[in-house]
Amino acid sequence: MTVVDPETQAGWVPEALEDEADEEMPLSLRLSIADTLTLGNATCGFMAVYFTTTGILTPYLQGSTESGMARHSAATAVILMLCAAVFDLFDGLVARKLRSSPMGAELDNLSDLISFGLAPAYFVLVYGMVADDAHQRVAALGAIVVLLAVVLRLARFSCVTVKDGTFQGMPSPFGALTVVSIVLLELPFVATLLAILGTAWLMVSRVEYPKPRGPLAVAMLAWIVAAMGLLAAWAFDAPGGQLLLQTGCALQAVLGAVIPLFATARRVNNFRGNRREARAAQLP
Repeated sequence: MTVVDPETQAGWVPEALEDEADEEMPLSLRLSIADTLTLGNATCGFMAVYFTTTGILTPYLQGSTESGMARHSAATAVILMLCAAVFDLFDGLVARKLRSSPMGAELDNLSDLISFGLAPAYFVLVYGMVADDAHQRVAALGAIVVLLAVVLRLARFSCVTVKDGTFQGMPSPFGALTVVSIVLLELPFVATLLAILGTAWLMVSRVEYPKPRGPLAVAMLAWIVAAMGLLAAWAFDAPGGQLLLQTGCALQAVLGAVIPLFATARRVNNFRGNRREARAAQLP
């Protein structure tokens, strides 16, 4: 309804009517572009669980001896986790460039819990059921540790402030990819379990990891694309595909172990440098 101002004879719309459209949908319920990417992250995590169940666990329980389907499904599940990592990488970049909704942080944590907590933990659980030398109950315990490590990490991330440009503890996407890489290496069960538990500990540790920004984000994206190619070669039984996959998985596991060493060495060097500066300041 238009109201005429008696002094100026100009038409104007009452403020209540002007804001009516905005009040139809609360600000907290509006999805931004970054939120849409975050939901893509959650969808990929759920589908990774789906393919792990239908392509690996169900045929095993039915007594199927077809290894090709299990290989295809395992590769698809891990590729979906990699896609979730891409969504997680870009939703942060988009949120910094464009508007993000008030529920963006909560959506991000919930999606990360599905894609980088539930999906890799379930992958470990199914591995413990189908692998020849695995122990199902012990593997289930390892899967629970992975899930709880991600839960604790995400909860701490929401309430602890760290210096800009770093994460405290191994980021959950990197941790999830390291866990599935360890499983795909097909090491002896004890070595696999110990490596998985070590990765879970790194996720809740205080070791500093750099945030993927600038050149590091580009390098991470390139590594994810390369990993997808290795998984595809392995899934379709390409010549040398098994060796390429194991090489990529070993590199992922080594990176997970080496980055904390670099972070620790940098902290020690900074501490020594501060001590030298303090001593120099005390000299006359």
